[in-house]
Amino acid sequence: MMKRLKKFEAEVSTWPQISVHPHRFGGKEFRVGSAEVGHVHIGGIVDIPFPRLVRDALVTEGLAEDHRWVPNSGWTTFHVRSEQDFKHGLWLLRLSYLRYLLKTAADTRTLFDQESEQLRLSPRFKALLEPFVPKAATQVSTEPLPAQSFNEVARGTQKDARGP
Repeated sequence: MMKRLKKFEAEVSTWPQISVHPHRFGGKEFRVGSAEVGHVHIGGIVDIPFPRLVRDALVTEGLAEDHRWVPNSGWTTFHVRSEQDFKHGLWLLRLSYLRYLLKTAADTRTLFDQESEQLRLSPRFKALLEPFVPKAATQVSTEPLPAQSFNEVARGTQKDARGP
């Protein structure tokens, strides 16, 4: 298990603006500035915070589990038991990281589009993360909202989430 922890640290620490810190309950914590992207425990458990709507979608889609200590929050848990699980744990951490990266990127739209493609995000997850893409003052749209409402997205009426 220590080997996987080192593997997570080696991979995630290469992402721009990420810093690695000891986690207070063991393992490693990954941050952008003072914001926690997630942490990995020595036993292979990955805990990651998300906005509640994103967390709910991940749990509904079976892409993460309720956090064992704070299940009614935005926190998720994922157990890493195999190489495929490791890749999925990285996917979850990258999804969390994207929110923070968008706050400082020069071209947020391009970054969001590139990361969405790399992460193979479904339309549902793109819609849930879209609010984190800052809108430039000159990009005010006069177009009506799309037919799919935010409530439909929040209720999860779309079924096509994709992970690794």
